[in-house]
Amino acid sequence: MIKAKKKFGQNFLKDESVLQKIIQAMPKDDKMVVEIGPGLGDLTKRLLAHCERVTAFEIDLELCDYLQETFKDELGQKQLELVCDDILEQWSEGSLYKQEYHLVANLPYYIATNLILKALDDKKCQSIMVMVQKEVAVKFSSKVGDKTYSALSILADSICETELLFDVKAECFEPPPKVTSAVLKLTKFSNYEHLFEKKEDIARFKSFLKAAFAAPRKTLIKNLGQIVAKEDLLKEFEKLEIPINYRPHQVDSKKYHLLFKNLK
Repeated sequence: MIKAKKKFGQNFLKDESVLQKIIQAMPKDDKMVVEIGPGLGDLTKRLLAHCERVTAFEIDLELCDYLQETFKDELGQKQLELVCDDILEQWSEGSLYKQEYHLVANLPYYIATNLILKALDDKKCQSIMVMVQKEVAVKFSSKVGDKTYSALSILADSICETELLFDVKAECFEPPPKVTSAVLKLTKFSNYEHLFEKKEDIARFKSFLKAAFAAPRKTLIKNLGQIVAKEDLLKEFEKLEIPINYRPHQVDSKKYHLLFKNLK
């Protein structure tokens, strides 16, 4: 019997109805599916029945041995590829995979945000279906006006159609985590790259958003005043019809992009 290891943040999903909901929400095409953290292979088994090809990344060597035995036939038939390595090392730069793919993962909470951001930056990744701590899922899926609307919400909204599909209770896992989880689906727009004139603009836009949300309870103009001259901000706020008393969560992603473009 393989036990979950705390150092890898493992919680094995066992609930059949949740596994089925994830499969039903998967894109219906023939692109490669990449799974991060297959664990005991419960979702992997269903992915293999749903998809032509799956590549799974697993850091736990004990689990790798178990998966190699469990999926001996699928590995032999090349329907499944198993990579036993740290996903963060594999994904150090550029694309995780050589062709377009859909990402599916039950992410350890301590690396969830980092991995979602990497997937958003990866041009080969066409969609992201992840089970994460609900607090993280909310940050990525919040809409303008929500108190939880953040820099992460704007980044996701700029690149994807975002959906918080459903919550997953702690008792659906073994061992149960101390928090509620949620399944987040991000489907990338086909033309999102036109938002940035140069590759380096993506990093600059992230820095711009970091400044905008540096103090969420302060007004946006006060936050941006740390990096932009106030007279330039007043001019742009007037042009874009943004009230000067608005806080960061009250401005939509389209206006953030216009502010960035006009002020940079």
